[in-house]
Formats: sequence, C-alpha cells, structure tokens
Amino acid sequence: MDPAKRVLIVEDDTHIAELMGMHLQDEGYAITHAADGDAGMRELERGSWDALILDLMLPGVDGLEICRRARAMTRYTPIIITSARSSEVHRILGLELGADDYLAKPFSVLELVARVRALLRRSDALARNARMEAGRLDIGKLGIDPVAREVQVDGKPVELTPREFDLLHFFARHPGKVFSRLDLLNHVWGYQHDGYEHTVNTHINRLRMKIEADPSQPRCILTVWGRGYKLVAQEGVS
Repeated sequence: MDPAKRVLIVEDDTHIAELMGMHLQDEGYAITHAADGDAGMRELERGSWDALILDLMLPGVDGLEICRRARAMTRYTPIIITSARSSEVHRILGLELGADDYLAKPFSVLELVARVRALLRRSDALARNARMEAGRLDIGKLGIDPVAREVQVDGKPVELTPREFDLLHFFARHPGKVFSRLDLLNHVWGYQHDGYEHTVNTHINRLRMKIEADPSQPRCILTVWGRGYKLVAQEGVS
C-alpha cells in the first residue's frame, strides 16, 4: 500500500485550516498545519511535501516568500495559493512565482479538495512521463536531461526553476509546433487561468535570458505573432 500523500497547510485562520484538514484527511491525505509564515517556512524546509496549500497574507514570513523558496528547491511541490478577493495583485505574483493554482476566499472546501486531487494526479503523471521519456533531448546547442532535470547550453549547465524547466521540456518535446499562451497554461501549468496569460510571457522572457545568446533577438524560442510561441529545432541556441 502506498504511503499517504503529505500535504502542508500554511494558514493563520485556525477555523479554515481545521476545515481544510478535516476534508483532506477524509480523502486519505496526511496533513500538517503551520499557523504562521515562520512555522510554514520551517515545515517546508524540514520535509518532502506532496502538496502545499498556502495563504498569502500571513504573520511573519509572507506567502509569496514561501512560494519563492519552494520553487528554489530541487523537489517540485504542487502549490495552491489562497487569498482574499481584494488581493488580486498577490495572486498574480503567486502564479508568476510558480504556484500551480489559486482559490479566492471565501472558497468551497470541496472544490479545494478536488483541485488538490487533480494537482497530485498531474504531478504523478509528470513523474511517470519523465521516467518513460528518460532519453536526453538535444536540440541545437541545447541539451535537456528529463530525469536529472538538468539543462545545458553549449555544454554549460544552466540553472532553471522547476516551472522554467517544465516549460522548456514541453517545448523540446514538440519542436516547431506553435502553442498559444492558453495552450501552455493548460499543458504546463495544468489549468487555463483565463486572464493570467501574461504569466507565460514572464516565464518565456526568463527562459530567454538564460538560454539565448541575445535575448532581444531570440533564435530558440520564437514568438509567432498572433498565435503564440514555438521552439525552433533547426536553429538551436546561438
């Protein structure tokens, strides 16, 4: 029997945290609750979590910093951020920092459980696909190792965030094919966050800064005006 998936809830509202924890435990998940940002950061760094439910407005370390720290770690942890409807900017920042999904308070706990379940299924599927597609991808001067999650340009290692790696790996698996921003949100982020397509732009720009010789004149990830983006196999990285 597989061990229970471990979910960390970082939420300063005790009532909300208890309600979430109760429903998630009913689904068979092992729950740990941190009541403020400092405790959340300690728990994040202490253990390997299968999912993180993160309130953005926290005492101590705020949720954005915890999200940033989680995305700097080697292990990829699916993140759902929660916030009040009035903090639209924070939700956008959370997605751009690498959160997988968000829920605006007040939200349905049953919907939260469904989204956690969907994120964990997707995470498991990605892990299986990585094992199945264990072969290294070489496109021009770009080399991608999907198992080690390492990228090289001209034989030199390049440090990518987990989301940047997933985005580049997705492009590399479909060289020459054009994807709209909504396509990329659906395939790489896992949800069609209508209105948040600029998150894709942000990650594309960051990727170009890291893998292109001249990010202002990209030769690897190209913009196809009016349609989206594509990775050009024959050009590679100059």
